[in-house]
This record gives sequence, C-alpha cells and structure tokens, in this order.
Amino acid sequence: MGPLRYALVAYVKAPMAEFVEQLRSELHSGLPHLPAHITILPPRLLRAGEAEARSFVEGVCQRESPFEVVLGEVGTFVPVTPTVFLRVARGAYRIRELHDRLNANGLEWEEEWLFMPHLTLAKMGSDTEATAALQVATRLWSEYRGDRRVLVDELTFVREAAGNTWEDLAPMPLGGELVHQ
Repeated sequence: MGPLRYALVAYVKAPMAEFVEQLRSELHSGLPHLPAHITILPPRLLRAGEAEARSFVEGVCQRESPFEVVLGEVGTFVPVTPTVFLRVARGAYRIRELHDRLNANGLEWEEEWLFMPHLTLAKMGSDTEATAALQVATRLWSEYRGDRRVLVDELTFVREAAGNTWEDLAPMPLGGELVHQ
C-alpha cells in the first residue's frame, strides 16, 4: 500500500443511512464502503502531518454552525467515472463553502474533478453497470418515503486503510470541541 490518503466526511444518520446501505448492497453487494456519508474533502495525500491537519480541521469546525441539506435526484458521473450518487439539492452551497475553507493548509489538494456535493451510492466497474445501477437507484429513491433532509453537525476525519476501506480518526462537531475517541 502506498502513501495513505485522508478525507473528511459528514455521516448520514438513520433512517436515511439504512436506506442508503440497503440500496448500496442491492447495487454492488461486494464493494466495501464507508457508512453513508456526504464527502466534504475527497481523498487526498496530506501536505502536513496528521496531527497538524486534524488541528486545522478542528479550528474550522469550531467556527462553523450545523446546517441542513436536502438530497435530490439520483445522478451519475458517467462517462467521467462509473459512479452513481444522490445530488445535494438544497444547501449544496454550504458544503462547497466548507470544502473551500478546509481545502487549505496541510489539506490543500487540487481535486481530480470539479467538486460537487453528493452522497455516493456506488462506484461500478463500467459505464454500462453504472447506467443499469442508475435505473435501479432512481426507482428505489422515488419509492423512499423518509425524510430527505440531512443534518450536517459533525465531520469525521478518515484515513485510508487496507482492503479499500477507511478508518475513522476523529469526529469533529461543528461549533464545538473535538470529540476524542
């Protein structure tokens, strides 16, 4: 395994998280995932030490207030990447602002693609598989009767681990102190 990558995510809570996990298992059962989340900073190498990066994120989080976003329609990034996602329909600007504030200091990184707030459902093996998954996800999302609002009140600093998995390093509440594990 090469250099470790890091990311910042906002985990989604139940019942939305349960729906997303069930949908993911139907779309791509063998793929390991982080729990349902909205990515704030996509995976990146650190330009500073881990402790310095965590300290920077904690400082930014303390100055931010919790906010709500609403998930909208299902989309795909085909042909750029065979990924199926839920678009952040309302409140996306808050995610983008947070991304921009955090994409600095030791976490600064030139994104591979234009940053767009979303909740990834599945990264498929091909465009054809993604197109089929898009149809299934669109149908199931249209049948979902739960609340589509997501409270973003905590970010979690995560690190890449073996086997295409990620480990939580530090949950950081918005407007508060670092929660130590």
